[in-house]
Amino acid sequence: MKVAILSPIAWRTPPEKYGPWEQVASNITENLVKRGVDVTLFATENAITKAKLKSVCKLPYETNLHCDPKVEESLHISNLMEQADQFDIIHNHFDFLPLTYSSLIKTPMITTIHGFSSPKIIPVYKKYNSSTAYVSISNSDRNLALDYLATIYHGIDPEKFTFKEKKENYLLYFGRIHPEKGTHTAIEIAKKTGYRIKIAGLIQDEDYFIKKIKPLINGETVEYLGNIGPSLRDELLGSAKALLHPIYFDEPFGLSILEAMMCGTPVIAFARGSMPELIVESITGYLVNDVKEAVLAVKQLNEIDPYMCWAHANQNFSIDAMIDAYINAYKMVIAKQ
Repeated sequence: MKVAILSPIAWRTPPEKYGPWEQVASNITENLVKRGVDVTLFATENAITKAKLKSVCKLPYETNLHCDPKVEESLHISNLMEQADQFDIIHNHFDFLPLTYSSLIKTPMITTIHGFSSPKIIPVYKKYNSSTAYVSISNSDRNLALDYLATIYHGIDPEKFTFKEKKENYLLYFGRIHPEKGTHTAIEIAKKTGYRIKIAGLIQDEDYFIKKIKPLINGETVEYLGNIGPSLRDELLGSAKALLHPIYFDEPFGLSILEAMMCGTPVIAFARGSMPELIVESITGYLVNDVKEAVLAVKQLNEIDPYMCWAHANQNFSIDAMIDAYINAYKMVIAKQ
């Protein structure tokens, strides 16, 4: 079986820091290669992979100020589609744009829908609903107008995360700095519980950061560490008393939730989107509805066994389970041809 993986090109595959879609594409690519599958990764030229790499874009457009992102995207997608007949299946991680090629090529395409950025993109998915295959990343993120081949949860590699039973006395916010991710609320929760809070993540909304977050940073009770890489991520997640995830949108998935639990760290999250599918109430963390409930949950953290967090992540969100599911999905789609 020859598989083409179409990764996004906003960031490197795998990302140096932020880049969840690129990270998932990388995880799938590298672990398919480990299984002996013939994989070609379509990504930026600086991608790191053991698969065959094909690229027309030298650098990710988020780090290349001299490029036009739409031009880069067009060249990147067409580079694969013009070679589509060389593969048995195309695995699309590039959202809706590649779907517009699906009726023009003979190679079947499977699309992992990493979330819907806007209801305005749904018509594209609806148009190609019968001619391609969709995989949802959580049951909560399914759109009722679409048909799905399967829900396949993201899996993570336990070898990249260190389990720590003993925690330090700080809470952690790890994610995009954006109003919908609730960075300001995480700070509020920490203040009301008397814990220090460490913040790490990409500043996605500069105005929000300057007005709502930066004035609260003092380097002591509230510390911002920037957009960090894998090694510091592992240390922060493993040592934190808990990960705070007070989201204000229906998040399709949350890689940081699994990463924290893989380190033995419980998660306190607003009960929206996929959170009830990822967190086991009172076992791996707490699902709450507001700041008041979150504050009470922090006071109950000593009741959570770090080992149970690790066990839940390993048993339900392993990289092997994800790869098994995708290989099965590929076979199902190819068999329909």
